[in-house]
Amino acid sequence: MKKINNNVLIVAILIFTLAANFVYGQKKTKVPNQNSVADQIAIANLMNGWIHRDLGEWDALRKLFHPDGIIELSWFEGKFSDFVDASARMGESDARSTHFIGSPIITFNGNKAISETNVIATGENLKLGYGSSQYFRFYDMLEKRNGIWKILKRQSIYDMGTFIFPRGFVEIDSTILNRYPHEYAPLAYMLEKSGFPLKRVFATKGSELEKRMKMEAKKWLENKDKE
Repeated sequence: MKKINNNVLIVAILIFTLAANFVYGQKKTKVPNQNSVADQIAIANLMNGWIHRDLGEWDALRKLFHPDGIIELSWFEGKFSDFVDASARMGESDARSTHFIGSPIITFNGNKAISETNVIATGENLKLGYGSSQYFRFYDMLEKRNGIWKILKRQSIYDMGTFIFPRGFVEIDSTILNRYPHEYAPLAYMLEKSGFPLKRVFATKGSELEKRMKMEAKKWLENKDKE
């Protein structure tokens, strides 16, 4: 009987030791990226917030970017606050657009992040009778300031696009169309004819401009600021 009790005692001590080590290890081990889920949701909400532009909700749209935020895309480059004003003016023209936003791929480094998001933009000019469907990506640099994520810089990379003819085929001027890269020529054509011409060449899939854009963003991300 005494031998059995000793064995029970040894087993109990062993179980207690293992349990204590496990609890201590849990407290000691730091869970990596413990805030990443909340951060990812916050950034995904910023991406989905582009619907405010489609709906003409300009005050809500302004809240997506930091006050010093900038944007570079097909028809506009400059301060985001100015972009919102320009978008409001576009909304009063014959041009219309709507955007389908995908889920972002995000890379974090402290209070900085880079996100890349698939976008489908469908636009048309009601008066001209045609439009375009454009596949591209938002490439964003974001910062978390005072606990809140917002976009610091937004750029675009264009993948492919095509014309749409809601009411039947409309003749296209190939001379104008061929001035633009194939990946976004229909979009550029529609914008130019709508009074919003492009002023330079933009990044396309696999282009040197895309590679340079991502290289510069990576350098920015790796230069971690102290909190």
